[in-house]
Amino acid sequence: MKLTVVGGGSTYTPELIDGLLQTSAAFQIDEIALMDTDPVRLEVISAFARRMVAAAGQPTVISATNDLARAVDGAAAVLIQLRVGGQRTRLSDETFPHDCGCIGQETTGAGGLAKALRTVPVVIDIADQIRRLAGDDTWIIDFTNPVGIVTRGLLEAGHKAVGLCNVAINFERNFSRILDVAPERVQLKHVGLNHLSWETGVLVDGEDQLPALFQHRLADVAREFRISESHLLLQQAVPSYYLRYYFAHDEVFNEQLREPARAAVVMNVENELLDIYRDESVVTKPLQLQERGGRYYSLAAIQLVASLLSDTGDVQVVNVRNRGTLPFLPEDAVIEAASVITAAGPMPLPIGRVDPLMEGLIGHHFAYEQLALDAALHGGRARVVKALLAHPLVGQYAIAEKLADNLLAANKHFLPWA
Repeated sequence: MKLTVVGGGSTYTPELIDGLLQTSAAFQIDEIALMDTDPVRLEVISAFARRMVAAAGQPTVISATNDLARAVDGAAAVLIQLRVGGQRTRLSDETFPHDCGCIGQETTGAGGLAKALRTVPVVIDIADQIRRLAGDDTWIIDFTNPVGIVTRGLLEAGHKAVGLCNVAINFERNFSRILDVAPERVQLKHVGLNHLSWETGVLVDGEDQLPALFQHRLADVAREFRISESHLLLQQAVPSYYLRYYFAHDEVFNEQLREPARAAVVMNVENELLDIYRDESVVTKPLQLQERGGRYYSLAAIQLVASLLSDTGDVQVVNVRNRGTLPFLPEDAVIEAASVITAAGPMPLPIGRVDPLMEGLIGHHFAYEQLALDAALHGGRARVVKALLAHPLVGQYAIAEKLADNLLAANKHFLPWA
């Protein structure tokens, strides 16, 4: 069994190796091929990954290459984790919208659109090569943001793909702590799109515990998820923390003006991590990796690979075709939902009616995502303006026009049509 990681030089990668080591008793991967175009980072990360595997006494081979053909040869699944332009473009995404009075964020708002424009063509080109090199049956698991838009682009291009985010697995762990049960017993009723979702139920051994939590332990839930009790009661659900960008936009905007951009913090963390990874005495995942972000992504990724390849039929939250799950969205929309994972692919579980508050924002944002994908695939300033005009956080002619010009100026080196 071979797993390939495109973007294997990422400082995230040791998280993936750690996830492999945690699940090795149930699912054995013979080789993890790390592919990256940055030779320095690839050498550092692959050497550290080999020490991690050796220290754990596992036989998994860690290979490293800058050649995609070598990397995907014989792979059963390919995980794509890219950041086109690195942390410098993230810093741009998090700051250029401020000039228009809008939040800056790498997956939400104008910053998220900028990332989609840079990323979608690159990921689809890589996927096309993977299909040509490894065949039609190779699973492509997209962990590259914005996951929903990128995954829809892959599926529209005919790829055998599924999108993955670590938000849901974090929620599972949070609820397992509150309820004092093993995370494996928790199943979420997860409603929405990537980075735009709510937990409307929390099943433990099939029984929904959320009503009892709201009735008897509301303060614990509010504290765990950093949201007021009144706002939990208002929604009768637990919103993803990304919904702060919508429901507390001005508050978050003012915070961003006062505090360092997240990208600047991550740049420093990455430099520190690379120094740690170079230390040959270090053979386990360092605590500093938690500051990098992407917590539990490793477990989510390995669990998904294991389920797809072993046909387990278990339930995980993934980005998948709607197929009528949310009846107010098109069949081919990509939603983020609890799904049964089989060798044939994920099948979303029924959700039923959702609150009009959720339905309205999900529908509004999906309209933006359709236009964002169109702009990423075909280019043109008019498409960028139209996508921004459709975004729930923009929606005004003057702001959309100015944001589009700022976005294109900041990304002219990545967009040949700009």
